[in-house]
Amino acid sequence: MWLDTHCHLDAPEFDADRSDVIQRAIQAGVGLMVVPSVTPATFATAKQAAEQCHGAYALGIHPLYVHAVPEQQALGDLAKALVAFQDDSRLVAVGEIGLDYFVPHLQDDVSLALQDRLYAAQLDLAVAHGLPVILHVRRSADRLLKHLRRLRDAGRPVAGGIAHAFNGSAQQAQAFVDLGFKLGFGGAMTFARALQIRRLASELPDDAIVLETDAPDIPPHWLYHTAEARAQGASSRNEPCELPRIAETLAALRGWTLEQTQAKTTANAMAALPRLAGLLTWMPSSS
Repeated sequence: MWLDTHCHLDAPEFDADRSDVIQRAIQAGVGLMVVPSVTPATFATAKQAAEQCHGAYALGIHPLYVHAVPEQQALGDLAKALVAFQDDSRLVAVGEIGLDYFVPHLQDDVSLALQDRLYAAQLDLAVAHGLPVILHVRRSADRLLKHLRRLRDAGRPVAGGIAHAFNGSAQQAQAFVDLGFKLGFGGAMTFARALQIRRLASELPDDAIVLETDAPDIPPHWLYHTAEARAQGASSRNEPCELPRIAETLAALRGWTLEQTQAKTTANAMAALPRLAGLLTWMPSSS
């Protein structure tokens, strides 16, 4: 069984054929999918998508959506949702949360400060509920780590989690690992030119790596189309069913068999998000 630790199955790109997407994933051997939310408006849809695919979900406010809802309202909605669903076995993390230092319109002083406050507040909520976190890391690893260390040093450590779509340095990767995190690798790893990502995927400790698709985003190289081609109608939509083929790249980079890759990355995902273990009672058939 493969486990997709990060797919936005509730995204509008899947509204027309979500059931077919789920069935293709099951037929490919993807037994569990984790659906992170991105804003309070998607808390319900992430939960519903997780229920539809017999998977899991996370609740959080993505840094790209910090302006979507007023700060205190967004945090209040998240706090209420975490209480309301705290006994739901499918709720496995607080996420997708983090910091984005890449998107131009979020780099002004007001947006950066807002991102920082929301990230810190969501870490506090994760600690209060004993939940791991799913982190958005884009040119922001050092600042993310600073907040995690602050909580650790205060005796209130975050219960680990996953640094999603990781593309930092080896030193930053090790810092996340030292704090109990796994690092997510997906479609970007399949590009031969992604030298740093492929180097990390090949050199990190065996127990540090999980697999993800980030569907419908970050397509692997065989689905990628240029912006010009997309403008002419070509689709680069990623799907969870691509995970086993993405895993072939990881296996080749590390010299693992596919069976080893499946076993190791699934065990790592269970360690990162412990509530996933309780969902294994439902085992999909690929036939």
